[in-house]
Amino acid sequence: MNSTTRFTGRADLYARYRPGYPPVVIDHLREAIGLHPRMLIADIGSGTGISAEVFLKNGNTVYGVEPNDAMRAKAELLLQDYPAFNSVNGQAEATTLEDNSMDIILASQSFHWFRQAEARREFSRIAQKDAYILLMWNMREISNPFSAAYENIFATYGTNYSDDGRDVTAESKTISFFAPCPFEKVIFSSTQELTYEVVRGRLLSTSFMPSEEDDICEEMLAVLKENFDRYAENGKVKLDYTTTLYMAKAH
Repeated sequence: MNSTTRFTGRADLYARYRPGYPPVVIDHLREAIGLHPRMLIADIGSGTGISAEVFLKNGNTVYGVEPNDAMRAKAELLLQDYPAFNSVNGQAEATTLEDNSMDIILASQSFHWFRQAEARREFSRIAQKDAYILLMWNMREISNPFSAAYENIFATYGTNYSDDGRDVTAESKTISFFAPCPFEKVIFSSTQELTYEVVRGRLLSTSFMPSEEDDICEEMLAVLKENFDRYAENGKVKLDYTTTLYMAKAH
């Protein structure tokens, strides 16, 4: 499936149920790269605006570059109260942004969809002299019986999950993308306590999992509910996440 269309039909679920990014990310960027509100940010593959909002709350102007019409429209709706958000119909390899215009080029949860050599050239084109490239992911940790069962559902029912799922942060790809520039890697940990509605929505928001229109979806959700009921305490289960942040100079 084309990466620019594969989230069509899932934008509402994505916006409602995907995890956000911890505030400590902004704190770290202030210390590490001198992040301040005057910096212009290009959020590449910005989706429904989850990562863009983190920087909008910091006072930054954000250009959300998103090729999927439904995801882009959802971001425009959800971020309409932020006048500093600029929605852009573009993609990593052709952002439509001006030369030497951005202080930070960010890719959150989207890097693995890029044609990396073309995207790297485009990032260099739009980056100002002292600009930074940031790559960021949230990843589930398999740290308790429910998270192991949840992971097994992805492995059992996902399409090409071994290729498309947990390998998105392969270090070799990141090193190649940043070369010859050195990079810094930082990992933040967090725990979320979630209701069945949220774990169900998060599962269905994933592009390589069955949608509610697929015949197999009823079986998949039955397995999810069985495991949720088995491991929930006070109506919630725990999922541990790591947020991995890579930082490098663009030039």
